[in-house]
Amino acid sequence: MAETIKLSGEELRALQLKELDILKHFRDFCDSRSITYYVCGGCLIGSLRYGKFIPWDDDADVFMPREDYELFIKKYLSESKDKRFVLLNETDDTFTRNCFATLVDTSATLIKNYQKDLDIPHGVAFDIFPIDPRPSGRIKKYFQFFWCIIYSLFRAQTIPEKHGGIMTLGSKILLGIFRSYKTRKKIWKFAERHMTKYKIEDCDYICELCAGPRIMKNEYPKELFYDTVEIEFEGEKFKAMAGYEKYLELAFGKDYMTPPPKEEQVISHDLAYLDLNTPCKK
Repeated sequence: MAETIKLSGEELRALQLKELDILKHFRDFCDSRSITYYVCGGCLIGSLRYGKFIPWDDDADVFMPREDYELFIKKYLSESKDKRFVLLNETDDTFTRNCFATLVDTSATLIKNYQKDLDIPHGVAFDIFPIDPRPSGRIKKYFQFFWCIIYSLFRAQTIPEKHGGIMTLGSKILLGIFRSYKTRKKIWKFAERHMTKYKIEDCDYICELCAGPRIMKNEYPKELFYDTVEIEFEGEKFKAMAGYEKYLELAFGKDYMTPPPKEEQVISHDLAYLDLNTPCKK
């Protein structure tokens, strides 16, 4: 098992403030171009519970509707002038083991265990998750989930370790058969087209397709995302889905405002190295 570093309270807070810098930069870029995003997950819970990061949280996440997600990637790569931040998305030249885009603050160095062998800018990363329509009917849902699994496996190119022996074995077999990057890319691109082919006007629910197998199955009424509201987080204003209370209840349970037991109040990522005062190699 890879060794994980432990952070002091001061180090964790400094890391949170780096994440806040990325979030503000991301917000300003999106707002100036009318691109929709929603603060989500622990960042949203932290806003409601504390008005800031959850004390033991080590990152920030956002949702973007698929069309806005694709538009953001295109515009950011062509229009962003701030060299401090780098957008990483899977290309022939960039492999991250992520199934989603990340915005990286290169003014610091942070290496995660699952990426420590990769030739990428190892800065503080901010995750950007696309959200997609979920079709009605068991058969369509089954096939969307199937294509999600194929997409995740061949884009991340990593054997899942926490989702059951059958999935682990099947993943080893498939990655063993299809070994070249070009072939794997063709497969995940094909799977991506199939899992994202549904139109929002034909569906009643929204889902998270670029997440783990359990989260992929979550579904939220699409009307929760019809509009945005402003929330206060770390003294700044950010956007959340108008139906954020129902979203959080469906995603985390009705007691999402209640902190977990003390033993579960730990950071969520395995960090191999952290130096917030030294820029990473680009």
